[in-house]
Amino acid sequence: MEAVTFSVLGPVTAERAGDVLALRGPRHRAVLARLLVARRRVVPLDRLVADLWDEPPPRAVGSVRTFVGDLRRALEPGRPPRAPARLLVTEGPGYTLRAAPDAVDAWRFEEAVAQADRMPAARAPDLLRTALGEWRGPAYAEFGGAQWARGERLRLTELRLRAVERRAELLVGLGRAAEAVPDLDAHLAEHPWREEAWRLHALALYRTGRQADALAVLRRARALLAGHLGVDPGPRLRRLEADILAQDPGLDPPGEPAEAAARLWARATEAYDRAVAAGARARLESTVGLLRHLAVTGAGGLEAAREHRAAAVAAAEETGDAELTARVIGAYDVPANWTRSDDPEPARRIVAAAERNLAALPDDTTADAARCRLLATIALESRGVRSPRGPRAADEAERIARRLDDPALLAFALNGLFMQSCTTAGLAPRRDAIGAELIALAARHGLVNHEVLGRLIRLQARSALADFASADEHAAAADHLAERHERPLVGVFTEGYRALRRAAGGSPYESAEAAYRSAAARLDGAGMPGLARGLPPLALLGLRLAHGRPADVDPLVDWGPYRPWAAPFALLDEGRDAEARAALDALAEPPPDLLYEALCCAEAALALRLDDRPALERTYRRLLPASGQLAGAGSGLLTFGPVDGWLAEIRAALGP
Repeated sequence: MEAVTFSVLGPVTAERAGDVLALRGPRHRAVLARLLVARRRVVPLDRLVADLWDEPPPRAVGSVRTFVGDLRRALEPGRPPRAPARLLVTEGPGYTLRAAPDAVDAWRFEEAVAQADRMPAARAPDLLRTALGEWRGPAYAEFGGAQWARGERLRLTELRLRAVERRAELLVGLGRAAEAVPDLDAHLAEHPWREEAWRLHALALYRTGRQADALAVLRRARALLAGHLGVDPGPRLRRLEADILAQDPGLDPPGEPAEAAARLWARATEAYDRAVAAGARARLESTVGLLRHLAVTGAGGLEAAREHRAAAVAAAEETGDAELTARVIGAYDVPANWTRSDDPEPARRIVAAAERNLAALPDDTTADAARCRLLATIALESRGVRSPRGPRAADEAERIARRLDDPALLAFALNGLFMQSCTTAGLAPRRDAIGAELIALAARHGLVNHEVLGRLIRLQARSALADFASADEHAAAADHLAERHERPLVGVFTEGYRALRRAAGGSPYESAEAAYRSAAARLDGAGMPGLARGLPPLALLGLRLAHGRPADVDPLVDWGPYRPWAAPFALLDEGRDAEARAALDALAEPPPDLLYEALCCAEAALALRLDDRPALERTYRRLLPASGQLAGAGSGLLTFGPVDGWLAEIRAALGP
């Protein structure tokens, strides 16, 4: 049998051959975590009781023994009755977990960090990068408030911080300073009191030709330390500042290719600043081009791109030049595969600006390319809004793009068409066709971002159609493109898909739940609130309903835009049936997005519990076009089970 591996650098999980094991309830996971913290040492039974409860119940000892028995069955399911356990072992007054040294991600991480100090400097950064990749969130994430986990969490966190800084130090020393800058940016954003990180950040910037930025970093460090801690920078920071001001030759970078690229970037941007006047309109278009690339680099880049895009559009409109503004608005053709806006109010402003400038364009074919981009923008930014304008704009943009025979323009228009392809249930085949055309078009013309988009669209569509063999292929292809072209946000969707795959593939409930929780951790800091808000609890609600379990809705959880569909379940659980019925009657039709069928099923579940005939009839009508599909799986992230199962329950409730 395959060995069990344990993950504690994030949510605590146990896996065998890639399958997450069902660990039952939170106290089962707490027992496992407590034994892992002990690092193969015995934890006495009375210590476990004290750590699990502030006020132990009368039968606490028996409960711990039950938890241990459940864990043993999960960890060693093939162990014969009465055979001694080999992994979670009774020893003396308590228990020990005899995990192998390489079976726990935290232990592997520690060994890799130690090994990096012993190996040649040229090889160490890659080993540290792999080791840091073990982290999926805070160590022992769900036990942040537990006193017994505090010391281990602090120790592992400090080791991680030192590993980040050690890797940056190695990269700077090897002449690869440009690689260190993004990681140090993120590191300092979370840990601004690390003086060594400030020093490395400034040195890395200087060695990439960014002297002014390096000095600005050092001054920011000085202000932060003095303003918040009342201390001056240490001697190493002060010495670096003096050396940069003196342009000490000892700071010059080695001649590595990455450094050459960084210096080229610095020289090119300096030349641009000299050659293009500060108020030139060309700067606006260049800025949007930069934002377009920034948006696919990761969460921070995506958030910054959204913020600065609105400013660029406003600046373009101030010029009074409709064609320039149309180009600025339409140049932001960043692929999008989630049909709910991350920030609805700025999206509405972008749509309004696009509409204004669309009306101001010349009424002839010379402006057709700009017109197409504005229409595609309207279609994209109207995602999740129930209005005829979005679909009309998408159709018109597609017609113009096909007539102009411009591949990039057609890819943009097809993205808009995809965003408007959720107006009713059962449209997964249509989205699948859009994804297939995007893949073929992008592959012919080198449109990498849109090839990734096509793969993710087909992953979603094939999931809705329960064709997981094809969905697996598209997930693998998307991951390959993401790794090759540095598109880190793709992993949010492919990891979420694998959780859906487990939920829809007949895995035990607990295993699917653990996979969903692990995928949810990836959403933190992804920079996509339109995706993240409310999605994790909705996924778990769908899982419970699909398994015939109680809805168990926690009203205190952030349900985001899905609260209207979740709140009535909580009312029912409290016996407030009349209020639940009123809430059900007040439900609007779900928005036209990838969760349309999932929310219809949530409404159907409420209607079934309340025996509400009008609600049953309307959910039946809405779901019927999706017969044969998996409800919600078109999201590529969750499912409420087969639509046909829901239709059958509704028919039975309605009677002949």
